[in-house]
Amino acid sequence: MIVVFVLVGLAVLAAFGALHWYVWRRLVRDTTRGPGLARRTGTVVIVTGPVLMFAALIAERTGAPFLLQRVLAWPGFLWMAFSMYLLLALVAAEVVRPLVRRLVEREAPAEAAVPRPQRVPAGTAATKPESELELESAPSPEPEPEQPESAGPPRAAAAPSRRLFVSRVVGGAAAAAAVGTVGYGTYGVLRGPGVKRVTVPLAKLPRSAHGFRIAVVSDIHLSPVLGRGFAQRVVDTINSTQPDLIAVVGDLVDGSVKDLGPAAAPLSQLKARHGSYFVTGNHEYFSGAGQWVEEVRRLGLNPLENARTELARFDLAGVNDVAGESEGQGPDFGKALGDRDPARAVVLLAHQPVQIHEAVRHDVDLQLSGHTHGGQLWPGSLVAAAANPTVAGLERYGDTQLYVSRGAGAWGPPTRVGAPSDITVVELASRQA
Repeated sequence: MIVVFVLVGLAVLAAFGALHWYVWRRLVRDTTRGPGLARRTGTVVIVTGPVLMFAALIAERTGAPFLLQRVLAWPGFLWMAFSMYLLLALVAAEVVRPLVRRLVEREAPAEAAVPRPQRVPAGTAATKPESELELESAPSPEPEPEQPESAGPPRAAAAPSRRLFVSRVVGGAAAAAAVGTVGYGTYGVLRGPGVKRVTVPLAKLPRSAHGFRIAVVSDIHLSPVLGRGFAQRVVDTINSTQPDLIAVVGDLVDGSVKDLGPAAAPLSQLKARHGSYFVTGNHEYFSGAGQWVEEVRRLGLNPLENARTELARFDLAGVNDVAGESEGQGPDFGKALGDRDPARAVVLLAHQPVQIHEAVRHDVDLQLSGHTHGGQLWPGSLVAAAANPTVAGLERYGDTQLYVSRGAGAWGPPTRVGAPSDITVVELASRQA
């Protein structure tokens, strides 16, 4: 097993190195005139970026000193996003490159169109005008040294210049596209999530619960990058919706209570008529799930660890994330949903959409999930779709409905492309209303 893991790791590193070599070739080697300051600077950037990225990942997973994590996180994780979009832009530019080259060659002056002077051999008879014959009879001044014949720039020298120009235009456009994409996607995360609203009708919901509003927030991912200020923006956005109940459906943090406890402190300000509830996500089990369950309880949230609470008009249940199985704390649907009144509607909080199949078997009316980030970085949505039954939004599985939030924060790069962050207000509707 260890040998397989090592071989897979080496294959991934080899592929990663090959992709960065391609980026270096197109963006550095092809755009510079040989060894020099520009090429050395570009090479240092291309080499340093992935080193910082791997260092940031290792520091986060090994629990390195928090200050070191913060120093490495911004450049390392941003390089992760930037290099991906730079690679995509350069690959797309391979289609455009021949068109740009043809355009440049068409606009370049043709050397052959410039007439060259013809030399007449000495002693050759020629018919000349009378004025010229008179001039020839006059004493001529001292002859000037013969100048070499101007043949114009050779074609072999002109071609590399055009290739360099094309490489700079195409490479510069690709770099600008990558910078713009990552910059806008990062701004979208840092300014905080928007609010989505969706109405979900439930057959068993009584008329008195019609219009009950649940603020669903997932994947906040407090970290060395997204800290207390970001948590405060999330809390303020949730409170502005004036929900009846708040559901935090996992992946709250990427780090220990010791490092990120102060960042999570604004969660104590959450306000809802029927309280705030929390279930674990897979990242809690990378960060000390037991300690975080106690911390969110101290902050005023109610953890649902394979548990159920009976509200006035429907049941609210929660199960642990499947990642908890490695610690003997996996999801237990029987414990959370057993012995309940089947005539009452039940809403289930479960971090991962893949848990919907168990929810269907236990006659859950609505499951609220996160985990996918909506793909976070396009085309990551294609990967997320292959691994999850629903990537984002509301879908029905038999008599059970599943709503998946794109999440409020971001893991790794604080960047989203094609998958804007959100907090969703789910309004329950009674079919009896």
